Amino acid sequence: MNGPLEGIRIVELGVWVAGPAAGGIAADWGADVIKVEAPSGDPMRRMLAVTGGGGADLPSPPFDLDNRGKRSVVLELDTEEGQIAMHKLLASADVFLTNLRPDAVDRLGVGAEAVRAAHPHLIYASVTGYGREGPDTWRAGYDVGAFWARSGLAALAVPPDAPQQGFRGGVGDHITAITTLSGILGALLQRQRTGEGALVETSLLRTGIYCLGWDLGIRLRFGKLPDSTPRTLQSNPMINVYRASDGSWFWLLGVEADRLWPKLLAAIHRKEWGDDDRFRTARDRRHNCEALIVLLDELFATKTRDEWTALFDEHDVWWAPVNTADDVIADPQALAAGAFVDVPAAAGSEAHRAVASPVRFGTGAVDTPRGVPALGEHTEEVLRELL
Repeated sequence: MNGPLEGIRIVELGVWVAGPAAGGIAADWGADVIKVEAPSGDPMRRMLAVTGGGGADLPSPPFDLDNRGKRSVVLELDTEEGQIAMHKLLASADVFLTNLRPDAVDRLGVGAEAVRAAHPHLIYASVTGYGREGPDTWRAGYDVGAFWARSGLAALAVPPDAPQQGFRGGVGDHITAITTLSGILGALLQRQRTGEGALVETSLLRTGIYCLGWDLGIRLRFGKLPDSTPRTLQSNPMINVYRASDGSWFWLLGVEADRLWPKLLAAIHRKEWGDDDRFRTARDRRHNCEALIVLLDELFATKTRDEWTALFDEHDVWWAPVNTADDVIADPQALAAGAFVDVPAAAGSEAHRAVASPVRFGTGAVDTPRGVPALGEHTEEVLRELL
């Protein structure tokens, strides 16, 4: 592989998702990522069994996505031999990446202060649930806890007093992973100028708050924030989700409401609504949104989504389909954008089709990732290199 991170070595001490996902993207980009695991292995290897979804012998596609292309080394860090090997690894590396909690890495002898003192060239990348300082640094975070719930995202995703909905696993973890990798790359660029390593910190909480930055920024500046509303009360009916006669959903994307309103009216053959005092301007439609959404719901229920979207495209109406998982996998645009890759067979997994990491480089050199390592597959190989 001739990826942009070829020649960069990352030692990863991580479990579950946010840390390993950052290492996984780096491995896709050509970095030599050495995943240090306990003899029991990363629990994500047994995700379905751990979460009650199946036996321990079943494949774990989430693990495979975030760990393909790495080399797995088993070390017992609570032993002197394990500590010596770990510090030899760190001496050979550019980056140490961990998402263990600060107290845990301190107990294992690889806390930030100790590692940076021993290896000043190293980029120390720490991913936590809630940050490295404060009263809750010790608390378990996870995607749903730190990123969704505590950041405010979950509360603002539904109207006030409505029950919370479940969230798809790994979304906040993967956003935090991309954030982490961007921090690592920034620190590597800084090291080129200064010759010194750095501590890079990210957390699920801080990343979630940043993702909610529009809303929280309005609250901070003006002390106000509109509540989330049901789709039947969406203040701009041109940014709303609608259902066609075949049961398929689609979003209208009329951000510039007044400019795009005539195009929508032409597409749906309702130009007379433009002369209706209730709907003449974006402000009028905001005050009469419920009535307009009722009319649009009734109208959109008369044709299939394909029929509507043909009319939308003819009149340059902005829209997007609400895809099912099967729709996404077969979406010709997703395929053309390089959203999926074929991962070759390796000791840790058979050959399989998988989701690609989210950046493609013009050379195409890293479009085919390496396979998934078995637990401890590369221990002897890597330790031999160190000697």
